[in-house]
Amino acid sequence: MKADYDSQADILTVVFNDAPVDESDEIRPGVILDYDAAGNVIGLEILDASRRVSNPATMEFAVRAA
Repeated sequence: MKADYDSQADILTVVFNDAPVDESDEIRPGVILDYDAAGNVIGLEILDASRRVSNPATMEFAVRAA
């Protein structure tokens, strides 16, 4: 998984899988999901991220034991 925040464009991108994007769907204004050819979600883009996320330049990540 990779996350990238482009402060100049104000876009937060999270990539779950490096598969090629087959289709994208704007599920809400400014929130775009990317899908692979099998229909799996492989990425997320948030436009105008500084207005939608409390601090898009930082990220907290946690792994929980099963």
